[in-house]
Amino acid sequence: MGERKYFGTDGIRGCLGEGAITPEFMLKLGWACGQVFKQSKGRNRVIIGKDTRISGYLFESALEAGLSSAGVDVRLLGPMPTPAIAYLTRTYRANAGIVISASHNPYQDNGIKFFSSQGMKLDDEIELEIESFLEQDLQVVAPDKLGKAKRIDDAVGRYVEFCKSTIPSVMSLDGMKIVLDCAHGATYQVAPYVFRELGADIETIGVQPDGLNINQDVGSTSPGQLVEKVLESGADLGIAFDGDGDRVLMVDHKGEVLDGDELLYIIAKNRKDSGRLSGGVVGTLMTNYGAEMAFEALGIPFLRAKVGDRYVMELLKQYDWQLGGEGSGHIVCFDKATTGDGIVSALQVLIAVWGEGKSLHELKSSMKKLPQVLKNVRIKRKMDPMSNPQIAVAVENQEARFEGGGRVLLRASGTEPLIRVMAEGDNEDLVASVVDELVDVVTAEIG
Repeated sequence: MGERKYFGTDGIRGCLGEGAITPEFMLKLGWACGQVFKQSKGRNRVIIGKDTRISGYLFESALEAGLSSAGVDVRLLGPMPTPAIAYLTRTYRANAGIVISASHNPYQDNGIKFFSSQGMKLDDEIELEIESFLEQDLQVVAPDKLGKAKRIDDAVGRYVEFCKSTIPSVMSLDGMKIVLDCAHGATYQVAPYVFRELGADIETIGVQPDGLNINQDVGSTSPGQLVEKVLESGADLGIAFDGDGDRVLMVDHKGEVLDGDELLYIIAKNRKDSGRLSGGVVGTLMTNYGAEMAFEALGIPFLRAKVGDRYVMELLKQYDWQLGGEGSGHIVCFDKATTGDGIVSALQVLIAVWGEGKSLHELKSSMKKLPQVLKNVRIKRKMDPMSNPQIAVAVENQEARFEGGGRVLLRASGTEPLIRVMAEGDNEDLVASVVDELVDVVTAEIG
């Protein structure tokens, strides 16, 4: 299989006006997608949705023109969460779905993600096929074969109903006070509808997008305002989404932030206790060791994937399991959605709150996160640190110091010439010592 030139681990992303993030490239990308997704028979239709950043208008128009020139009809959703586009691609029986978003990045960035007709991330082979068309000259179909574009007006209502359908029909949030932080992003319309219609008393922040304020001091990457609002309003809990709505973090009534590892644990434990857990749980190399030990104590199988939601999905499919996720709050409930969905994941946590009659604070208390220290070492060129014999021996020796109560991880950054040195264990001083000693070895050998 060839090397991908434009696609990264999660589509195409970058700063507006640089590299592939230009109107000219998006026009060609729309045409190339049209060539790949076009079928000789049946309807040819691609759905486009976006988050709230200002450059979304620019790229929506360019992609629409490219797809039309390839003879493909376009359905425009406007600002909608990434998982909503995956869902609506399936329900509209579209050939593919396109998301214009740079997720949790600042407004200056933008990007493109794709979903197959089944609402799944594209296979590498299809991304390579799209790239092969990008190398060819754009050829417009005959005028009577051009694709038509149309806006879908009821997308929000359709997705709200889908979200509500992922929890028991008898479940109500009556009497629960919730603060929602929508990051001035793609969930700003949908999320308040969902939780209000389920009966919760809602307060909101981050629901006034202006094209420039997405993720700015709000959302799952900056939960400080949410913590303040939960404490100030006496809310039961707070929920923070990222810019495109595929990640979620939560805040308990004491103002303590729950990350993806803790939320995944609450969902898995509740399903196990109620006999609804099928298989095990997939985390990543960065999942807190405390979560792994908590799953082990519950008798729930646990596997680590490489960092990145596509690798979590690969293991879930391989083992036919339902639950996986990352500390960042990207949680996949495969029995409910085909991709990470912040609103759906939050609702799965609330099933536990509602069903067990316990607060979020109580539900997380049976999992103890271990102290974790992470330091970066800049190196001359990208390489696998464990290929160096001295480093490999040092890692083995340092891990032995934990006597089974901790772990060490060295990994190369996927984007920079850095080695990430991480350790976690139940003794904070020991963790810090282990990391410092390994940083010295890595620096001496390859820094």
